Amino acid sequence: MKRPRGNPSAPVPVTPIDLPEGVGRAGERLGGPRVPVDDRLLRRLGDVCDEVSVEDEDRAEAGRDWWPLAIRWAVDGTVPAQPAVVARPADRAQLGAVLAACYEARVPVTPVAGRSGVCGASVPVFGGVSLDTCALAGVTALDATSLVGEVLPGTFGPDLEAALRAEGLTLGHWPQSMALSTVGGWIACRGAGQYSTRYGKIEDMVTGLEVALADGRIVRTGGTGPRAAVGPDLTQLFVGSEGTLGVISAAKLRLHPLAPAEARRAFGFPSFASGLEACRRVLRRGATPAVLRLYDPVEAQRNFEISDDALLIVLDEADPGLLEATMAVVDAECAGGDGQPLDPALVERWMQHRNDVSALAPLYRAGIVVDTVEVSGDWSVLDHLYQATVRALGTVPGTLVASAHQSHAYGDGACLYFTFAGRQPEADEVEPARWAERYYVAAWDAVMKTVQRSGATISHHHGIGLNRARFTEGALGGAFPVLRAVKAALDPRAILNPGKLGLPSPFGEVPWP
Repeated sequence: MKRPRGNPSAPVPVTPIDLPEGVGRAGERLGGPRVPVDDRLLRRLGDVCDEVSVEDEDRAEAGRDWWPLAIRWAVDGTVPAQPAVVARPADRAQLGAVLAACYEARVPVTPVAGRSGVCGASVPVFGGVSLDTCALAGVTALDATSLVGEVLPGTFGPDLEAALRAEGLTLGHWPQSMALSTVGGWIACRGAGQYSTRYGKIEDMVTGLEVALADGRIVRTGGTGPRAAVGPDLTQLFVGSEGTLGVISAAKLRLHPLAPAEARRAFGFPSFASGLEACRRVLRRGATPAVLRLYDPVEAQRNFEISDDALLIVLDEADPGLLEATMAVVDAECAGGDGQPLDPALVERWMQHRNDVSALAPLYRAGIVVDTVEVSGDWSVLDHLYQATVRALGTVPGTLVASAHQSHAYGDGACLYFTFAGRQPEADEVEPARWAERYYVAAWDAVMKTVQRSGATISHHHGIGLNRARFTEGALGGAFPVLRAVKAALDPRAILNPGKLGLPSPFGEVPWP
C-alpha cells in the first residue's frame, strides 16, 4: 500500500496480504451491480479535487480493508469490490465538492482512510467513488487549558500522539490498529483503545464534529462547551454511523495530561468466571485501571505460556495518588480473592506483542480460517455468554479452537473478545475457497445468534460494516426503522456508503459470499 499522497507524515500502512499477481491485476470477489463514473462526472471531480485516479492499482487497493474473509480472497488474487474512481481531496472544501458532485449524479461514495477495519466497512460494494480522506490530516487547534483539540479525520494515530505529546498531552486512545488507523475511522466505527477503562471509548472523547453531508453541505455539531444541553446530542448521531449519514471532516476531542506514574500487576485465576468476578468488583469500587484484561485458560496458554489458569493483566497510568489508590483496590479484589499474584513482567510481554497481527496472512495461506468477534454485555450475563459462545463455536464443523478474553471493562459490564480458527476436514470435498467462506459465515452466525439470545450486544468497537450488516435489524429491533428514517432524511439519495449497517440500497441487493 502506498503512502497516502498529500500526507507525507502519515505512516505507511501494512497491506493485509500481497496479491499473487500484484494489486493492479486483482479481480473482484463479490458479485452484484457496480455503478460507473461517466466522463462528465469524472471531469467534474477533476475540476474540484486535487487528485482523482482511475488507475487499476489504486482502485484495487481501495477495494479492500483488513476484513479477514477478504484476506482469504486475496490468496486467490481477488479483492471484495473495486470503485470506479478514487478521489483524494486536499481540504474540507474539496471534500464537500466531491460529495456534491456525486450526490447530483446519484453515484455512491464510500469514505475511506487507513482501511484498518475488519468488517468490510470501507469496501465499495456498488463501485462508484472511493473518497480517501488521508490528505486531511493534522491538529488544527489546541486548547491546553481546557484540554481540547481539533483534529482532521485523516490523521493517523502515531502522528496525533506525537503532536499531542510534544505539548505534554495525550488522547489516551490506543487501538490495536494504532499505526494503520485514523481519527475519522475511530469515530466512524465507534472504536475503542486498549486503555479504555481509564480514558473511555472514542465516543467519550468526542465533544464536537464537523461533518460533510451527502449533498456537500458542511455542518458542525457540539464542541461549544462541556455537557451542552441544546436538544439531542447530534454529535453522537454521527459517531458510529460508518460514513452512512455524513463524512467526518474535523473532530473536537477531549485530551489528558501525560500521566506521571505507571503501575503493573498480573494475577492467575482458577477459572475465567472467577477472573470476571474480580474485574467486576474492581470496577464496582470505582477503580478504573487503564488495562484490565482477562484471558481464558486457552488464550493464557497460547499467548503467555500460563498453564491451566485464566490470566489477568493490569496496567494503570495516573497521578501518583490516584494510581496508588487504584492499585490498592486491584490488589485487594484480586490477590485478596481467588487470584494468585504472578510476575508483572507478563504485562510487558503483552505490551511488546499487543499490536502484532503478522500471523494472520500465513494462517490463511495455510488454509486456516481465523477471526475475532468482539461483543459486549452486562456483568450478569458475561459468564453464560462466554460459555455458550465457546460451546456454539465448537459445534461448527471444522473448528480447531474457540477461546476468549475480556478486553474492555466498565462499571456495568465488559467486552468479550472471541477468537475462532477452523480448517477444512480432509474428507470434505468442497472447493477450499468455498469451504472457507461457508465456515466463516457459519462461525459468525453461531456467535451472533448466541449473543442475541443472551441479551448482549453484537458489537463493541469493530463496528458493523458489511460483515455484521445482516444482524443489525435484529439487534436494533423496533429502533431500526428510526435509523432508516434518519438515513432518508440526511441522505435522500442513499449515496453514502451503501450496503453498510444493514440499510437498504437503491443500487441493488447488497452482495454477500
